Amino acid sequence: MLGQSISRNSIILGVFALLAAAGLALTNLATQDRISKAERAAKQKALFEIISADQLDNDLLQDIIEIPASTHEQLGVDTKQVIYIARRQGQVTALIIPAMAHDGYSGDISMIVGVNRNLTIAGVRVIAHKETPGLGDKIEIKKSQWIVNFNGKSLQAPITSEWLVKKDGGVFDQFAGATISPRAMVKKIREVLEFAQAHPELFDTPVQTGEHHE
Repeated sequence: MLGQSISRNSIILGVFALLAAAGLALTNLATQDRISKAERAAKQKALFEIISADQLDNDLLQDIIEIPASTHEQLGVDTKQVIYIARRQGQVTALIIPAMAHDGYSGDISMIVGVNRNLTIAGVRVIAHKETPGLGDKIEIKKSQWIVNFNGKSLQAPITSEWLVKKDGGVFDQFAGATISPRAMVKKIREVLEFAQAHPELFDTPVQTGEHHE
C-alpha cells in the first residue's frame, strides 16, 4: 500500500512538473514573439526617422537586400538581417544598414545606420539595448540628442583615427558617468561606414522587392 501511494504521488508530481514546464515554454515563446514584434515596429518607425517619406519614391520596407554573409561579423548581425534601400527615380540615394555592438555596458546594442550615397551618415537610431537608465540609455533619441551628432559625418570628417569618444582622444562626446555605451556606438557606426565604403556596388543595386520576414 505504501509503495502504491508513493508511486501514485510520484506520477502526480511528474505530471504537474510536465505541465509547469510546458506552461513556462509557452510563456517564453509568447514573450519572445512580443519582443520580436516590438523590435520590428521600432525598426520600421526608426527607418522613416532616418529617411523621411519625402526623400524617396520607392517602398523602403520592400526594397531590400540581404547582408553579404562575409560581412556578418563586421556588422555584428546574423543571417536574418537585411539592408533597406532608399531611391529616387530608380537611383539608390541611401542605404539603411542594421548593425549590433556587442560591447555595450549591459550587452548588445542593436541599431540601424543610414548611409548616404556620398558615404556620409544620414542618421542613426538604436532599436534595442539594455543600457543603464539615466546613463547609458542616452544613446536613445527619446532620451537625448547625442545620437544626432553622427549626422553628416564620414570617414574623412572626422578622419578614421578620430572616430573615438573624447576620453579616448577622439571627437565624440561620452556621457557623464558612462563611457562604455557611447564608445561601443562610435566604434560600430565607424565600422558600418567602412562596410559601405568597401561595398560601393550596393549603391547600384537593382530594385529588390519581396516579402521580408524576420
